Amino acid sequence: MTAKTTRTWVLALTSVASLMVALDALVVTTALSTIRVDLGASIEQLEWTVNAYNLSFAVLLMTAAAVGDRFGRRRMFAAGLGLFVAASAACALAPDVGWLIAARAVQGVGAAMITPVALALLSANYPAELRGKAMGLFAGITGLAVLGGPVVGGAIAQGAAWEWIFWLNVPIGLAAIPLVLRRIPESYGRRARLDFAGLALVTGAALGIVWALVRGNAAGWGSVEVVGALAAGVVLAIAFVAWELRTPEPMLPMGFFRSRGFAAGNASVFFLLASLFGAAFFLAQFLQTSLGFGPLGTGLRLMPWTATLFIVAPIAGSLVNRVGERPLIVGGLLLQTIGMVWIGLIASPTMDYVDMVPALVLAGTGVSMAIPATQNVVMSAVPATEAGKASGTYNMLRQLGGVFGIALLVAVFTGAGGYASPQAFTNGFTPAIGVTAGLALIGAVAGLGLPRVARTRPLQAAEAAS
Repeated sequence: MTAKTTRTWVLALTSVASLMVALDALVVTTALSTIRVDLGASIEQLEWTVNAYNLSFAVLLMTAAAVGDRFGRRRMFAAGLGLFVAASAACALAPDVGWLIAARAVQGVGAAMITPVALALLSANYPAELRGKAMGLFAGITGLAVLGGPVVGGAIAQGAAWEWIFWLNVPIGLAAIPLVLRRIPESYGRRARLDFAGLALVTGAALGIVWALVRGNAAGWGSVEVVGALAAGVVLAIAFVAWELRTPEPMLPMGFFRSRGFAAGNASVFFLLASLFGAAFFLAQFLQTSLGFGPLGTGLRLMPWTATLFIVAPIAGSLVNRVGERPLIVGGLLLQTIGMVWIGLIASPTMDYVDMVPALVLAGTGVSMAIPATQNVVMSAVPATEAGKASGTYNMLRQLGGVFGIALLVAVFTGAGGYASPQAFTNGFTPAIGVTAGLALIGAVAGLGLPRVARTRPLQAAEAAS
């Protein structure tokens, strides 16, 4: 098998697996009403049906990346697919909501085993001059799931049954596993001793911070539970940094952050995903609750936004080596900012949908420009042998950014509006969508810290490990 054929298989299989993972992050949201009736779930139980997945996904990303580096990325990728498929079947067979929540948490574990390793496999198999284009294609495929997930979930729940949201993963995953084992070459990171103390500290830190963000609206932002979880997360994060600075075999070498590309790229993607997840969460609801469209109609009307990821992201990826990451990230996030401000200014229960189309195209184009550039700048900032650790950091911050964005927007929405009427929803939607613009703007400012060069120069291995 030629190197080109191998690279094609790597891109195809990692994209398919990451598509499933990204889709399941949001696909449940528009099926919650059906699940509530079928399983007799309470509001809090419905909340955990969504959040159990995101929590286990976020907190285990770094752990999975480190284990993949040590024992083999292909092996970890295949095992993650197997666990994800098994958990998907368990979700579909759930007799009650408790079972469903538990199965969703296991799904998140499988997702955490897949996502960072997928990017590491891409980086290991694509040379630097081809990596940007590959990242763009990868982002275009997986990005569609982020925006299309709620629509797919609503359409399936309406046209078939909510269980099919999860059954669809089973044949795809089972077909992919033997292809992964046959077509993707094995690769490893540095075969260093596992940093168990670092793994425990970073997992605890992420769990505390994510728990606080997820529970803030329900328990109260000033409650002992939320303040305590957030404080514990911050303390553990500081302890993690201190430990990584002194241990001889760190899980995440702090030398990575000497690279402007690594530091600024990760900051930009955190706020990019906060803006993107928040916008996706509320735009789908605005089209249904305020403008009165059904789930399928909502999906079709989001296509001017969704389709840009598939069209623009590969083009942006191919331009990275020519123009550099900074113009794509800063320019893209500024377009997202303008698009969200535009929608916030015109939002009304009596508005015509066509008035939103230019803003949707503008915002979608911006996000599509920025996503592959952030991936490329972070992964190119470290040696290939450290790709797993860089990927784990990148994806954990992506996931935490999404959780942070939704939690922040829900808090803003609740303070200004509600679901009592289309106008009440719009009253909350307008300031919430304004916050998505602010988050994107912060990401653009962070992007200004990126180097001007056309492509980030990787750190030397010895410098990165210091």
